[in-house]
Order: sequence, then C-alpha cells, then structure tokens
Amino acid sequence: MKTKTIAVTGVIAALYVAVSLLVAPFAFGAVQFRIAEMFNHLIVFNKKYFFGIVLGVFITNMFSPMAAYDLIFGVAHSIITLSLTILATKYVKGNIARMVINTVLFTFTMCIIAFELMLALDFPFFYTWLTVAAGEFTVLAVGIPIIIALDKRLNFKTLI
Repeated sequence: MKTKTIAVTGVIAALYVAVSLLVAPFAFGAVQFRIAEMFNHLIVFNKKYFFGIVLGVFITNMFSPMAAYDLIFGVAHSIITLSLTILATKYVKGNIARMVINTVLFTFTMCIIAFELMLALDFPFFYTWLTVAAGEFTVLAVGIPIIIALDKRLNFKTLI
C-alpha cells in the first residue's frame, strides 16, 4: 500500500471519528443521526476508501455505550453494505446514481443495527429498524450534495 493511501485512510478514519463524537448523543441508540455516515459515499469514487471508513466506524464504536455489540454489528454493517455498494455500482455510470444506490443500500441494511438493538436493549425490531433507517437515510440523502461539492474541490477519485 502506498504511503499516500495509508495517509488518506488515516485522515478519513480520523474525520469519521471526530465528526461522530462531535454529535455523540445522536450517534448511538434507536434514533441515530451519525453525521459521519455521509463519508460512506466516498466508496463510489474509489473502493480504497473502504478501509478508512471501516476503521473510522471501528474506532467510533469503541466509544459507544454498547461497544461490545457495536464493534461486532456496526462494523459488520459497514463492511457488508460497503461491499454491496461496490458490487451494485460496478456498472453504474454517474456518481449521483451511485450515491443514491449507496443510500438505499445503507438504509435497507440498517436492519442489522435494529437487530443489534433488539438483542442488546430489547427494543422492538421493526420500529427500531424504521427509526435507525430514517436517520441513516436522512444523513446520506443530505450528504449527497455535500460530498458532490467537496468532490469538486478535492477530486475524491484521485485523492487516495
């Protein structure tokens, strides 16, 4: 792995952690607005962002009130959904279309987090899926124009 790739991976992970912990009261639980989830859209520009995003999720989840569960389910959720996005967008042209697919996939797979919360806190599965999926959808949908604007300045495809 190139030094530049390692450095960018570290920066993405650090930004994910910093942004998540900045809004920590809203980043964990049945109603989640983890603003750093918008970094998931980086995967549509270059699959090398995978490691920075997953590392950021892992480190953030160490600060979770349910760290034991979040380190398993939260990290698995990110790995599974980022991998699905890579596969699903392989032949899709246009970053906006890819980010829409990414948003739909992450919203749907929040069932993994709902299952976690059901196991850990005895929350009702379907209601919890609805609330965490709504938060994820909101963050990722709002994140699309933000990531597009940042891409114009930073060129995410070649940054890593």
